[in-house]
Amino acid sequence: MKESPSDELYRGLKRSMALATLLVVALGAGLLAGWNAGFALALLVGGAAGIAKELLSMFGSERLLDGRNVPAFVLSSFARLCLFGIVPVALALRLPSLWTLIWYFAGFFTPLGLYGLLLKGAYARKID
Repeated sequence: MKESPSDELYRGLKRSMALATLLVVALGAGLLAGWNAGFALALLVGGAAGIAKELLSMFGSERLLDGRNVPAFVLSSFARLCLFGIVPVALALRLPSLWTLIWYFAGFFTPLGLYGLLLKGAYARKID
């Protein structure tokens, strides 16, 4: 079965988001490691968790559209919330500092921000 152009675009945006996040977070953690290795680790863990959350959320939304199984979607959303709510708490217990959480959430929301920028660019190219 041949994919539609919108499917190809969506898959390309997901792939670009993940790769761009890895690059941005790795570069940021490399610079941050010279100042504080714990904060660099928090940024890396946050970036990895953010990528995983975004991909799992997208997968859940795709399954919801395919099967219309709302209870399964709600349950998977609750599981994602619990999982990704525990990660920063565990990290903060190991590296007790407000800055640990700040760097974690900077990495965690990087994929969302990059996906928004990539999507904006894709729409701009489509309109032109």
